[in-house]
Amino acid sequence: MDKGIVEILADNKTCVENLEKFANSQGYTFKYEEKAEDRFLVTIEKTESSKSQEENKEVVKSNNDLVIAFSSNKMGKGDDALGEILIKSFIYTVKETSPLPKALVFFNSGVFLTTSEGQILDDLKDMASKGVKIISCGTCLDFYKRKEMLGVGEISNMYEIYETIKNAGNNITIG
Repeated sequence: MDKGIVEILADNKTCVENLEKFANSQGYTFKYEEKAEDRFLVTIEKTESSKSQEENKEVVKSNNDLVIAFSSNKMGKGDDALGEILIKSFIYTVKETSPLPKALVFFNSGVFLTTSEGQILDDLKDMASKGVKIISCGTCLDFYKRKEMLGVGEISNMYEIYETIKNAGNNITIG
């Protein structure tokens, strides 16, 4: 569509948040209105002045375009205690380097890193305060019953995780 308005009736807040992320990623105008409990009217508008998808990609690529994906709360295979030491050291090292990555993505047991108290969470919060996007898989948080424990970043879905990794110029996967 060249320009226009799309209205969507959503039945949960997570859906509204995902639609907002999509609209923002495309440069579209987003707003919503809560009509009743678990009923939201979402309006997404594309205008002639909306940034195109290509323009949005250029903005992203002009930043550091490294994305690091964490599929585990440990680094490597072998002794679990050593894996926990290594992941802590890795995250601290990332925090101390320049430039920082564009985003850190957490899925599977990697979401434990964004939901546990301690030095790792403090390091992640520090990076987030400096503009690093921290994304945790909502399905994974639900599976491990840790959604309410999220300590940093945002809860997202596989669409945004895929788009974040796909659009990055460089990727590292830790697991």
